[in-house]
Amino acid sequence: MIKVPELLAPAGNMSKLETAVHFGADAVYAAADRYGLRAYADNFSLEGLKSAADMLHVLGKKLYVTVNIYADERDLEGLPAFAERLAETGADGALVSDLGVFAVMKRYAPSLPLHVSTQANVTNSEAAKMWAELGASRIVLARETRLADIPAIKRAAGTEIEAFVHGAMCIAYSGRCLLSAYFTDRSGNRGECTQSCRWEYGLTELSRGETLPAEEDGRGTYLLSSRDLCMIEHLSELADAGVDSVKIEGRMKSEYYVAGVVNAYRRALDDMAAGRPFDPLLAEETEKVSHRGYTTGFYYGERGGSTGENGLTSTHDFIAAVTDVGDGYITAEMRNRFTEGDVLEVLSLGEAFGKTFTVADMTGEDGRHITVADRVREKVRIRCDLPVCKRDILRRKKTGK
Repeated sequence: MIKVPELLAPAGNMSKLETAVHFGADAVYAAADRYGLRAYADNFSLEGLKSAADMLHVLGKKLYVTVNIYADERDLEGLPAFAERLAETGADGALVSDLGVFAVMKRYAPSLPLHVSTQANVTNSEAAKMWAELGASRIVLARETRLADIPAIKRAAGTEIEAFVHGAMCIAYSGRCLLSAYFTDRSGNRGECTQSCRWEYGLTELSRGETLPAEEDGRGTYLLSSRDLCMIEHLSELADAGVDSVKIEGRMKSEYYVAGVVNAYRRALDDMAAGRPFDPLLAEETEKVSHRGYTTGFYYGERGGSTGENGLTSTHDFIAAVTDVGDGYITAEMRNRFTEGDVLEVLSLGEAFGKTFTVADMTGEDGRHITVADRVREKVRIRCDLPVCKRDILRRKKTGK
């Protein structure tokens, strides 16, 4: 019988953590306010991490904390105290890429399981074996790893294996990029990436100062912008190869992104566990959130299959988050403008998933009837007979999509 991998989701803040759990994540990964690689995410205080861990453990879920900065001497001074306090939060593991950080964590937080981050660039069995000998309990494979190599890596390491299955990919090898540091003096290796690879570039003939046409699509030239990874159709192959945890990228992504992607992968994994064939509608679900064209990355060789364009696109808009339900009505917190008569679709892990309803009998926060919801985060009450749950999401298909 096939072992179903853990579904690991990003949590840029507490709200996104709760969303990930609501839509079916088995575990989440988050960062403290130091030593992670997402300086511009909301992140968590150590007290916040303890609260998150306590909540997750009640639900039978796990919390992993990223400590995957590439440290220099200025980072080491406070690291021992940080390691000790992190262990006290009850986190289920820490993701580390720097050997020095690994050594400090091992010394000052010996009870905390250490996971080797994808930034450590593990692509072969000898590297995996070395990390295991140093005491790692899990290895997050580099995104450059081929699917065919995973069984050998698993056998050599004898540890848990984690692999990315969805989300943005860095143009640099295992995310170790210097572009942002060069252009803006903000290093991606310190969590300050300014996404220089996503900028629009032009080719200029220096002797004449003439910009040459090199259009990639109608929006311009994005020579360094990678497509997004999507392995939702290949989860059984990853499980067969020995992957213990499948990981979704996106601590900087929206609550809607987390909900949509986690929901799709949860359903795909549940279908796999039940022996049901893959449902193509779940691949369509990944098109409904903001993404670039999809690719299978390096899993099947150096040029994996790909679809779509490199620019961001989505087929649906995030309209509102459900905050309360009852008596044939729902209360929803508005994110994008909508009106009575609009047809909204429910994103849910429950029975209402994919069902639509027409907005009617809408009242504002003052109890008065309204026809338009146009104030961000305004809570409105709407008649709805579908079995919608609190924290479900309402979305609307874009015109022409």
